[in-house]
Amino acid sequence: MDESELQIDHRVPYEVGGDGESIELNPDDFMLLSGSANRAKSWSCEHCENWQTLKKKEICLSCYWAYPEDYAHVAMRQVRRVDLIWQNKEVEQYERLKSDAKVSGQTIPEFIKKIIEKALKSKNT
Repeated sequence: MDESELQIDHRVPYEVGGDGESIELNPDDFMLLSGSANRAKSWSCEHCENWQTLKKKEICLSCYWAYPEDYAHVAMRQVRRVDLIWQNKEVEQYERLKSDAKVSGQTIPEFIKKIIEKALKSKNT
């Protein structure tokens, strides 16, 4: 993504973790997100039980929204996700997937999950 499209956000929502105890801010407590990802994170966090009642920083630290590369839950729900973006020349691949999914009567996420499932099965045989 172009740097100008990124936004700085707290890894742990300010509502839960504040800015920490030190006077000086730690850059590791922040992350860069696209505008749409930042809005999705805000909505998800604001509807999480931890945001609403518990306010435990350690719960946020194991959440997808704080560390998407290594997480145990998404807003305290047992969900796993992968966000894929096709850009520039890759858009052609996406359009092919979209077309193939439509022909098979599936949504793109369903179609991609089936492709992954087949690849994992063939790897295990």
